[in-house]
Amino acid sequence: MRYRKKSDMTHCRLFIFLLSVAMIVFIALLKTEKSIKPVAELQAEHIAQKTAAQVIEKTVSDYLEANRFTYSDFAVVLYDNEKKVSAIETLPYNINKVQSELGALINNNLEKSSHKSTDIPVGSLMNSNILAGKGPKINIKVSPVGSAQIKIKNDFSSAGLNQTCHRISAVINVKMTSSVPLYSFATSTDFEFVLAENVIVGNVPDLTPYNIG
Repeated sequence: MRYRKKSDMTHCRLFIFLLSVAMIVFIALLKTEKSIKPVAELQAEHIAQKTAAQVIEKTVSDYLEANRFTYSDFAVVLYDNEKKVSAIETLPYNINKVQSELGALINNNLEKSSHKSTDIPVGSLMNSNILAGKGPKINIKVSPVGSAQIKIKNDFSSAGLNQTCHRISAVINVKMTSSVPLYSFATSTDFEFVLAENVIVGNVPDLTPYNIG
């Protein structure tokens, strides 16, 4: 009987010890998770934005180089009998064409980069200067979500005495996901590129920025 009691007590102590160790490990993991996740999210978001920027900037640059747009491709300044600016009319066909072509090119190139990834040392996710760049590396994957959305925007700004600069830009919104082991993050970023601009002499009827596509 004494042997059984002693054995039961040993098992009980072992159980309590193992339970305590498990709780300590669990708490340590929670603390580690809380410290790693925000840094991992920032790192993953940075990689996703960098990837999107590289793809979009090259795509837009190549597209504009190939098409050589001018202001007259997108808008026409109308004058009254006294040669004063009476209105600015945009050209919907060309605007829609740019949105469609540029959108298709961007989405195609983003899709090609959907398997892009990079390796980051675990120490860089610990928010510690001492551990930065150290430890085994983990993989961060980046991929597009849905499709890039493109809007054509008008902006009016003063260009000097009785002069107005009319700028026509493409605003591109792209959604990306980035993931590390155990975590996945979504990122939405806007990019803006000037398509054409013109300095108009005289008062412009409406100086309010607006979307035209």
